[in-house]
Amino acid sequence: MAKGFNKAPGAGGNPMMAQLQRLQQQIADAQEKLKVETVAATAGGGAIKVVMTGDQHCTLVEIDPDFLKDADAEMLNDMVLTAVNLALDKSRELQQTMMGPLAGGLPF
Repeated sequence: MAKGFNKAPGAGGNPMMAQLQRLQQQIADAQEKLKVETVAATAGGGAIKVVMTGDQHCTLVEIDPDFLKDADAEMLNDMVLTAVNLALDKSRELQQTMMGPLAGGLPF
């Protein structure tokens, strides 16, 4: 019989393959955590708030009603855009924090 065939998975197999499988599971776990971890960003002194998940889904855009009394449409657009971009940056930082160390575990 050919060497290495008919072995149970993980039973004396390739250590690199086992390491890759562990890394794959760690990445999947981190991706699941990113779906629930959130970051928040504000603009306009807190008048606009955006909450985003670690996998970059926007879950909340909140505008202080008092801000709407004095704001024009262009100012509102700018503030919402600023808050969304800040939230995206924070989400990417969170993603890098959680996923970056896993790249160091790659065996190549």
